[in-house]
Amino acid sequence: MLAPKPEPNALARLLAANPFFAGLGEEAVNAIAALCVTRSLGREEVLFQKGDAGDALYAVRRGQIRIATGTDAGRRLTLNLLGPGDVFGEVALLDGRARTADATATEPTDLFMIRRRDFLDLLEQRPPLAVRFIELLCERIRWMSDRMEESLLLPLSARLARRLSALVEDYGAELQVSQEELAVFACATRESVNRQLQEWKRRGLVELGRARIRVADPQALAAERLTDRV
Repeated sequence: MLAPKPEPNALARLLAANPFFAGLGEEAVNAIAALCVTRSLGREEVLFQKGDAGDALYAVRRGQIRIATGTDAGRRLTLNLLGPGDVFGEVALLDGRARTADATATEPTDLFMIRRRDFLDLLEQRPPLAVRFIELLCERIRWMSDRMEESLLLPLSARLARRLSALVEDYGAELQVSQEELAVFACATRESVNRQLQEWKRRGLVELGRARIRVADPQALAAERLTDRV
C-alpha cells in the first residue's frame, strides 16, 4: 500500500544516519529524500518476487524484510534479513532488469521507496551519487563472497554463530526467528540447527522459545564464530 510522501526533514535525518547515505553530503541526502514515498506491508506480505520488474529502491523505516530465493522443488534459501535503516533493491534499480530474489515482510513493515525513473534523473544531475552506488555494489559482491566462503569452509557452529551474532547486532538479544529460517540462513538442515541450538542452550548461551531465540551470552556466542575451519 502506497502512502503520501514522508516529511522530507525526517526522512533526510534517517538517510543521513545510514552508512550508505552518510558520505553523500547534506545537499545530496535532501535531494534523495525529496524523491521518496512510503509503503506499508503487513506480516508475510510480499513486496516483490524473483522475476518482477526492478523499478524501485527501498529502505526499511520500521519492521523487517526477508530476502530469499528458492527452487521449483520448494527448497528455500534466506539470503538476508533487513531491518530499520537497511537499503535494498539497488541492483535492479540501476540495471532495470528483473529482481533476483523475493522480498517479504516478516512483521508489519514501513518502507521508504524511490522509483527508478526518478533516481536515474537524479544520477544524471549528480555523478558522485553514481560513484557511491558502484561502491555499494562492490560491498554487496564482497558480502556474497564471504557467505560462499562460510558455506564451504566453516562448520555449522561457526556459520550459525555468525548469523545469530549479526542478527543480535541489528535487532538485539531477543530474536523473532524460527529454526527453519536459521537453517536456510546458515545453509544447513533444521535438524542440525536444532541440535546445535540445544547444545548452546545446555551451555547457557541461548534460550529457546516458539519462533524465538534469546541470546543470553553474546560474548560466548561470538567466540563460537572463531571455530576452526573444516
